Amino acid sequence: MGLFVLFNWAEGTVDENEPAPPPPSTLVAPPPPPAALSTSMLSFRRFPTVLSRELNISDFEQAVVPFLATLNDRSCAAVSVDGILIGARNPDLAVIPASNQKLVIAAAALDVLGTETRLTTSVSAAAAPVDGVINGDLFLVGGGDPLLSSDWYPTSNLERYAVLSPTSLDTLADAVRDAGITQISGGVVGDGSRYDDEFFAPGWGVGVAGLEAGPYDALMVNDSRVLNDDQRASDPNEGGAREFTRMLQERGIAIEGEASSGRATPEATVIASIESAPVAEIIAEMLANSDNNTAELLMKEIGLVGEGIGSREAGARVMAAKLDEWGLDTTNIVLSDGSGLSLDNRLTCAAILAVLQRHGPSSALGLGLPIAGETGTLRDIFTNQSVAGRLMGKTGTLNNPPFNADPPAVKALSGFLPVEGGTAVEYSLILNGPTISDQSEYRPIWNGLAEALDTYPSGASPAQLGPR
Repeated sequence: MGLFVLFNWAEGTVDENEPAPPPPSTLVAPPPPPAALSTSMLSFRRFPTVLSRELNISDFEQAVVPFLATLNDRSCAAVSVDGILIGARNPDLAVIPASNQKLVIAAAALDVLGTETRLTTSVSAAAAPVDGVINGDLFLVGGGDPLLSSDWYPTSNLERYAVLSPTSLDTLADAVRDAGITQISGGVVGDGSRYDDEFFAPGWGVGVAGLEAGPYDALMVNDSRVLNDDQRASDPNEGGAREFTRMLQERGIAIEGEASSGRATPEATVIASIESAPVAEIIAEMLANSDNNTAELLMKEIGLVGEGIGSREAGARVMAAKLDEWGLDTTNIVLSDGSGLSLDNRLTCAAILAVLQRHGPSSALGLGLPIAGETGTLRDIFTNQSVAGRLMGKTGTLNNPPFNADPPAVKALSGFLPVEGGTAVEYSLILNGPTISDQSEYRPIWNGLAEALDTYPSGASPAQLGPR
């Protein structure tokens, strides 16, 4: 009996070498998987874009074609869905495009320069500073950055639209101070030699140069404006040097010489530099604000990268070659400038539509376009229509005093109307006519275009027809 009691006691004790029992589990069972799609792999629902287009294309054509018939013989228009032409009016007629020219600039810049490329502005001297002193001139060397701005400029209200994605010249001035520079025995020299010295493009109408665009060069600060100067600088390089001189002096740097324009020596020592936003953002600024100076500088940069020549003519040749490479008919196309201000430019709606189809609304080009009723040059347009917040488009305007003589006035609008589910309508409308830039004449046409585009899809959208 004693042995039995001892055995039971021994069985009830815990061996100190025995592991403790595991704690209760805190794991939570995963939620049940979602119900599997019941749509067969061979179902038409696997191709919702195609299915929606087939169901809606006939009704859309019936809405678009009557609108196109209302346009005059000097204008052109073309509408497509996912690259499939729905209707057109004079699509191959070479017309004056106004700022729709910037769509070609954007497409060429993205292809030739690349979306992530940045443009560098640098500060250099003939020799490294000694004890904080630069013996000679300090060079402000332009890299073709069209958005180089003093911190005061974007909020100055001197331009119709504030600069987007500016490159801070103040930050560059800070970098010179932080490099230990305290004195410059010479002056600040603005160097725009990256490009030629054509400050204005030919073919511009009366009153355009210096107001709508220019002067511009590879060094351009604040669109050639200097703080407290009522006029733009006649030489953008000298104007940039004056503005930078002011900034350096405000930071305690003594400068003995005057601001001027010139060229840095090839062996110059770089003291500081600053990079622009990526090309994709520069293009977005150009399209949203219809920035003429940005377009002109991009055209020269396209020429520099494509041919090694920073000129408008070189840029035009590279752009024309790109259009040929993309399979566009360039027979009657004339690329005279980047901004579209030149009355010599000629484009076709077929070419513009092809450029849009090549990119799409979610590309860098598409995302840079103004949005109806919300941003850029479309901020106050279509505000009370159902396309507000959806329609994306590049505007264009040229007046033509006197109205009763050629060349005609221009009003243009080209872009996208995205549709839920991943498809999009592409459209190009370029109106040429004696008084077409008058609101009473073009706005009813624009409204008619918006109403016609908004009929697509009249039935089920791709989002509604996708797999279930």
